[in-house]
Amino acid sequence: MKKSFAALAALAAALTVVSTTAHAAGLTPLEQRWIAGMTPVLQHARTAGMPVDVVVQPQDAPEAAPLALGFKDGRCKFVLSLRGNPEGEATTQRLPAGLEDSALELMAAHELGHCRRYLDGAWFHLPAGFSTTPVPEGLSPDLQRAYLSMKSVRREEGYGDLVALGWTAQRHPDQYAALHSWLMQERSRDLLPGSHHDTLTWIKLVRDPKALGSAPSMFEAALPVWQSGLHIDEE
Repeated sequence: MKKSFAALAALAAALTVVSTTAHAAGLTPLEQRWIAGMTPVLQHARTAGMPVDVVVQPQDAPEAAPLALGFKDGRCKFVLSLRGNPEGEATTQRLPAGLEDSALELMAAHELGHCRRYLDGAWFHLPAGFSTTPVPEGLSPDLQRAYLSMKSVRREEGYGDLVALGWTAQRHPDQYAALHSWLMQERSRDLLPGSHHDTLTWIKLVRDPKALGSAPSMFEAALPVWQSGLHIDEE
């Protein structure tokens, strides 16, 4: 199916922030597909003055997350690692039928939540009044550090998922239930309770999008629910 002029213009706008490395290597159809789906979130970030770039890894990255966020020199880097990466194609195949673009937006909004935390200098920081639960006894120093890192990552992933669902509630309210269900399924796949991507505590709190309130910003909408989840997660 041919892309509409508007869709091509949106893709071109997104590609203005793609790294020169990606330009030199050329973009694969799968990379173009993901960038096109992410474009509304990227455009929103740029309009809001958030410093975002898209970086397409030109080399094979079979072990990498298909989409991740990096932070360098005060800028947020949306890193696509789709080449030679079977999980990239597998994730694409698992996108909900008929809602593929909205699901890619949700994924990009999740990373934008991470970006907001980095820009605010809040990454891995708990809000005032919160403290981490003690490290389990009997762990070696290395395992203690790994445990604390895992808990910190899980908290940030929980916030990212809430931002993503906040975006969905504001931009695609009629699709919210289906996309919430899809995200629940994704987070339940190969689940290790308490591990880095076990964000079900937070996702369950927003089964009803009204739980995200009416804040105009998806970041503001996510924050109180995130804190409610922290009370549960830190017990």
